[in-house]
Amino acid sequence: MSDQSVQLLGAYLKDCRARLDPATFGFSNARRRTPGLRREEVAQRANISATWYTWLEQGRGGAPSTEVLDRIAQSLLMTEPEREHLFMLAFGHPPEVIYRAPEGVTPRLQRLLDSLAFSPAIIKTATWDVLAWNRAAAAVFTDYSLLPIRERNILRLMFCRQGVRERQEDWESMARFVVAAFRADAIRAGAASQVSQLADELCVLSADFARFWRDNDVRVHGEGSKRLHHPTMGRIALEYSGFAVDGRPDLGMIIYNPASAEDTDKVRALLAEPD
Repeated sequence: MSDQSVQLLGAYLKDCRARLDPATFGFSNARRRTPGLRREEVAQRANISATWYTWLEQGRGGAPSTEVLDRIAQSLLMTEPEREHLFMLAFGHPPEVIYRAPEGVTPRLQRLLDSLAFSPAIIKTATWDVLAWNRAAAAVFTDYSLLPIRERNILRLMFCRQGVRERQEDWESMARFVVAAFRADAIRAGAASQVSQLADELCVLSADFARFWRDNDVRVHGEGSKRLHHPTMGRIALEYSGFAVDGRPDLGMIIYNPASAEDTDKVRALLAEPD
């Protein structure tokens, strides 16, 4: 670490420490001359030497290990962007990705999906579990709310759910692409163990998945087109784009726009049908 990086790291740690309320951690607020936690309290929470942590803030402690820096980040209740900034200051690169399965989306993100009236849209995890969707997605694809949570997975639906294959105009190409993009997304998010478990299960359940999985193909989801044969509306052509959710590297949003005015009319008619 350069002298400037050491000083910036120490200043950042000091600022993060000063923003915390000691009472949140069960420490008394009495007789404190400065706001926030004391250095020895951070060291206690991180299970490191108070003297060494003091030196680190003062720019005299040398470069910490990734394990120690991670413990300090946890002791300071850092958000993921704050933790990433901490690692960039210390090492010049972001921390190793550790996948944590998300539990849901914010109301604001759900409202964004709902605002897309005639464009099916979903939020998926790195392991391609569908976490949120709008009414158009439920009407055109499937009503995910009627599925058990475990079955709300794009690969499970594509390879194991009856009727999905028949609704894809070019199922072979689409399924091969989905497997390749899933592999890239999940590994990038640090979800290797989750990938292994799901892939092992699907290889047993679907010979087609096992065949595609053995290819070791990797793709980026990006943009493309999708053509469905809907049981009541017939052929529906869609153009899709994939987006990262800022601040949530574990999530991706896919928006499907009807490819023509006729396709939009078909989506509108589906949404007008009684539930």
